[in-house]
Amino acid sequence: MKPVSLPEPMPLLSRTGWAAFLVALILVSGLAPILNLWVPQTSVFHMSDFAVGVLGRIMCYAICALAMDLIWGFTGILSLGHGLFFALGGYVMGMYLMRQIGTDGNYKSELPDFMVFLDWKELPWHWTFSDSFIATLFLIVAVPGLVAFVFGYFAFRSRIKGVYFSIITQAMTFAAMLLFFRNETGFGGNNGFTDFKRILEIPIATPSMRMTLFVLTGLTLLGFFLMARWLINSKFGRVLQAVRDAETRVMFSGYNPLGYKLTIWTISAMMCGVAGALYVPQVGIINPSEMSPANSIEIAIWAAVGGRATLIGPILGAFIVSGAKSWLTVAYPEFWLYFLGTLFIGVTLFLPDGVVGLVKRLKQAATAKSGDKA
Repeated sequence: MKPVSLPEPMPLLSRTGWAAFLVALILVSGLAPILNLWVPQTSVFHMSDFAVGVLGRIMCYAICALAMDLIWGFTGILSLGHGLFFALGGYVMGMYLMRQIGTDGNYKSELPDFMVFLDWKELPWHWTFSDSFIATLFLIVAVPGLVAFVFGYFAFRSRIKGVYFSIITQAMTFAAMLLFFRNETGFGGNNGFTDFKRILEIPIATPSMRMTLFVLTGLTLLGFFLMARWLINSKFGRVLQAVRDAETRVMFSGYNPLGYKLTIWTISAMMCGVAGALYVPQVGIINPSEMSPANSIEIAIWAAVGGRATLIGPILGAFIVSGAKSWLTVAYPEFWLYFLGTLFIGVTLFLPDGVVGLVKRLKQAATAKSGDKA
């Protein structure tokens, strides 16, 4: 009997991929700090603080888009609730930043200003570890991960899938948004958290701190990209794609999809939590509007525009859509939502594989044309 030969393990990145990754690493951790901190503002090559803030914010969005690709592109589960996990990570970081204000607030109290205004006498129980940076780092991934695990366990165990799963994730996000709007929950109500002063006792509004957060965000994005590539190229990733394509056949083959879907769902939520934690100190505010269903839908749009099941596509989609949003909301604010709707419809009808799929088709057409000429 002829032995079965297993496929050779795929490399993490191709030679071209590693070259592109190295270029991105140099741009994020080397070139950007030089252009922002050392090149004079009068120079045409100077990178403004505004550009640093916009790009840093978009890289946080790109992490969310990458997380969405893992769960939607490679597992076939469309979530419309990832904005919740993003906001939970942001709130955990926001609680730490509020404690860092100390007595520098308007009321000169150890309690956050909104608690003093509401006549609170002590911190609620869920603020217990908010003064510890180490505990905050743990909770940034633990809180979204735990919420995702509990929700996913019951949802996947009940075999809820398709549009029904998308609807209940959106309902979960909307319910959480309404909860966080309430003042008695201790999360600042509709105003949320803002007026941050420092992080690790270092002033947060300095150019060097802004650039540090920018670099950390870029390195985190690149690190998550490598992790996602490793996951998808592994046996675990191949099972995920099999679940996406034919879950029933996977079950007949002896695999239980519950563990695989629950694992990637939880990992995806944790990635969004980290993105939210990096986002908050860069924008200077976190409030319940980050949990709005529209934000979760926008994450799915980034993945669709860039190209699902490609990893690099959703990152590009986040940059394209968010970049367009940053420009349009200033130049033509009344047309932004029309543009977003038209973009999503156009991609669905004419670019089902997104921008990356379009580039691949153009390359194939060019190769075929050159082959015909030869």
